Amino acid sequence: MTAVERFFQVSLLGMLASGYLAVVGSGYLDLPTTVLVAAGLILRALVLAGWVRFTISDRAVTAATIAYVAFYPIDYYWLTREFIPSTVHLIFFLAIAKLLTMRTDRDAFYVKVIAFLELLAAAILSAGLNFFLFLTLFIVFSVATFMASEVRRAERLRRVLPAFPRRLAALALFSTCGILLLTAGLFFVLPRTAVAAFRHLVPERYHLSGFSNEVVLGQIGELKKQGAVVMHVKFSGPEREYRVKWRGTALTEFDGRRWFNTERDAERLLASGGRITFPESNPRLLPYVFYEVQLKPIGPDALFFAGQPESMQIRLPMVLRTPVDGYRLPFHPDGLRYTVYAYLGDPRPDRPGYVERAVPELSPPQRAAALRLPRVDNRLRTLAHTVTAPALNDAQRALLLEHHLRTRYGYTTDLLQSEVNDPLAHFLFDRRKGHCEYFASAMAVLLRLEGIPSRVVTGFQSGVFNPISGWHVIRASDAHSWVEAWLPGRGWVTFDPTPPDNTSPGWDIASRIMLYFDAAETFWQDWVLNYNADRQFNLASSIEQSRRRLNGQWLDRLQTDAAAWSKATVEWLRLHGPALIAALSAAVLTAFLLPWLYRRWQARKRLGRLQRGHAHASDATLLYQRMLALLRRRGLEKPAWITPGEFVRHIPQQETALLVEQITESYNELRFGGRRDAAPRLLSLLTRLEEAISSPPATEPRTARSN
Repeated sequence: MTAVERFFQVSLLGMLASGYLAVVGSGYLDLPTTVLVAAGLILRALVLAGWVRFTISDRAVTAATIAYVAFYPIDYYWLTREFIPSTVHLIFFLAIAKLLTMRTDRDAFYVKVIAFLELLAAAILSAGLNFFLFLTLFIVFSVATFMASEVRRAERLRRVLPAFPRRLAALALFSTCGILLLTAGLFFVLPRTAVAAFRHLVPERYHLSGFSNEVVLGQIGELKKQGAVVMHVKFSGPEREYRVKWRGTALTEFDGRRWFNTERDAERLLASGGRITFPESNPRLLPYVFYEVQLKPIGPDALFFAGQPESMQIRLPMVLRTPVDGYRLPFHPDGLRYTVYAYLGDPRPDRPGYVERAVPELSPPQRAAALRLPRVDNRLRTLAHTVTAPALNDAQRALLLEHHLRTRYGYTTDLLQSEVNDPLAHFLFDRRKGHCEYFASAMAVLLRLEGIPSRVVTGFQSGVFNPISGWHVIRASDAHSWVEAWLPGRGWVTFDPTPPDNTSPGWDIASRIMLYFDAAETFWQDWVLNYNADRQFNLASSIEQSRRRLNGQWLDRLQTDAAAWSKATVEWLRLHGPALIAALSAAVLTAFLLPWLYRRWQARKRLGRLQRGHAHASDATLLYQRMLALLRRRGLEKPAWITPGEFVRHIPQQETALLVEQITESYNELRFGGRRDAAPRLLSLLTRLEEAISSPPATEPRTARSN
């Protein structure tokens, strides 16, 4: 295999592999397909490296193709039950089949087409930063593949240089960078519609249960094993990082295994100029903050808030407020951005600032719903009475139950291996450990057994603050549930009976690297996919306002700054001037002295080597140049157009001419004859020449001239 052919084969393999990695990065490719295609690509790479010899007969390929034709309907109708995943499976089968059996130019053309189809599938399935990275890689290999294809044709007519693969690879990389630079302006300036273009054919990637009107015990625990990003949040308050809970919805009804809501009526909150004002259910409590939420397309229609929202900016005509103080959309969003002004203060009974106030009482239907219980184990009633016996009011009862659950039980994300008849009784009296759903459900039931209205709330913990991007990253693993209890003179108060997770992983290098990837992904979403005409207008307005402020204030600011800088400079020079001058003088002296010392050291080192007879042919030129330098001190300059032998005849002093003639002979012996023993003789002659030149000249010096 020639160098060009190998380069072509490797480039074609890289083209196919980059399309495969782009699809894998979208998260839609199932594990069996991922493993099988990776094995095929690795096998082809080993064949190209010459480590494995592998051939497959045409009959085997035909049989495999017929078998897959029969398998495709099964995959479409019974396994994936979707057109795009089953078609992606077909594309990858064709890719590996053609890659392993490629023999002709037509087969290579089919592999190129299949690689492009892979990238097209990735574009439909993913719009994230990983797609852009693999797209860049795909372009590099594509340019290299098509260039190598042309050279393969030309190679049949003439010989190609041995350094061709390296030069062609550099040219392919340069061409790719040029393509990206030329298209970057259009890509970032034009309004982005990539989200709609990429996702309108794709079903929802994942669906987060528990944030609509029903959650079954165990669903939150399953979510905590997922790492998918749910939303990004940026605060604009006095701090950048906040530890808050993101409330999604509250669930009132409980049947022993699931929490749900039966009332589906919702109040419409209409937007005015993109702004929605929420009815206040709590007084204004500091601190107040602004925060922006970027909600991913997670399926549920719930909106998530921290604290008590007062108003929000959203590009929708309305939102719906549910009877349990949750907010949702009238449709399932495909990603959403909204900005909220909210109050984070919510003093609990055990914290300073707790003051009872007049609040509207729960209506009889609401109270009945918040106290309704299925048939429960009698041990739960006994436990509730025992724990709350020292309490004097509902607030103290709630605090005692919360403390009991947080301190007497353990936290784990391990799910039950099999169903049990009574999940809460099994959690409280047998297993004595669980995840947040069990703690919240247990406290809500125990509160109701004590006659305190309660409900379970689902949402997310605060997530991880990314100092690189300034955004909080909230993942599905941050899903959480807690309790709201109705307290007289306070209304709904938040309690969290779940103990901390002591098994949470700490910060390591991988976690920090993931923060950089998340920051890059956030930038991609903000300035590429979501960079629409509105963001362009806002950016242009900000630039124009900054320009106007600069034009109006730059002169005054410059004068003020110049006076301040001048005064500070004079004061600094007065204090540090002598030391600065001394340091600069030392630096200048060192800059000039060190090179001179280094050259002297190198010359002495080389001279010692020559005296020992360890000379090289290149040393002859150095010694001859030293001779010419000595002659210039006497006024004898060798013109560039005469030879060394001719130069000897033009030297007027007989003694000097004799020494120069001997030096020239020794120079020729060392430089062209390779005689190293001439080096010591050459050094001795140079010493004699230097002594002769140092003595007064017998005649008036003159410059040597040619005939």
